[in-house]
Amino acid sequence: MTPEASYFETRLATDEADLLAAQRLRYRVFVEELGGDGPLVDHVNRLERDEFDKVVDHLVLVDNRRSRESLDHVVGAYRLLPGDRAASFGRFYCDTEYDLAPLRASGRSLLELGRSCVDPAFRGGLGLYLIWSALADYVLSRDIELLFGVASFHGTDTAQLAQPLSWLHRNHLAPDALRARALESGYHPMDLVAPDQMDRRAAMTAMPPLIKAYLRVGGTVGDGAWLDHAFNTTDVFLLLDTKNMSEKHLKFYQTRLPE
Repeated sequence: MTPEASYFETRLATDEADLLAAQRLRYRVFVEELGGDGPLVDHVNRLERDEFDKVVDHLVLVDNRRSRESLDHVVGAYRLLPGDRAASFGRFYCDTEYDLAPLRASGRSLLELGRSCVDPAFRGGLGLYLIWSALADYVLSRDIELLFGVASFHGTDTAQLAQPLSWLHRNHLAPDALRARALESGYHPMDLVAPDQMDRRAAMTAMPPLIKAYLRVGGTVGDGAWLDHAFNTTDVFLLLDTKNMSEKHLKFYQTRLPE
């Protein structure tokens, strides 16, 4: 195990301090850094929260060198909502942006992923790596078949995002039978650049790390982007079918840090 990794722990949030620290991290990332907001955001206590927090599992990356009392110990977070729990609650988060009828009709086990964020000090390597390793354990232990959620580009000026959106549309569309479509109220086409004007380097440079990570393990996208003006983001629907992952992708997804 690397020296840095020895300080970290991944787990489902176990108490109120873990949950509040995750919401504090989300506030720093989604509100202070990216300019988002929402009806249940607590600006006084700097907590980004909504109605789904009470029903999801909160996967957290904990830095044990940091203080729990100051809610500084969670440096990475992911919200996980299994399909059966979403059915009891009444909806997935993505239902507000995408038509999920194809996924529900598939009859397969579902898991919605959301609110993924990592402290800036741990981006680009170990933080996301450790979270994905823990996510793999969660998925495999529950026999999840379809993982999905929205991932975001910063800002809502799609002209500035034409290259990455077009690249996703042309190269990574989900199969027809599983292709969620953005609701008309926020739908924006992703096919924005003519084929002869596509620039792979520009597209990948503008692609957020989380989307790149999904693509590396065989992730696909839905039909259309959703403009989320409250969060100041352009969202795309991401789908990962674990049954269609190649052996190469499975090895990447299930990789563990060396002991």
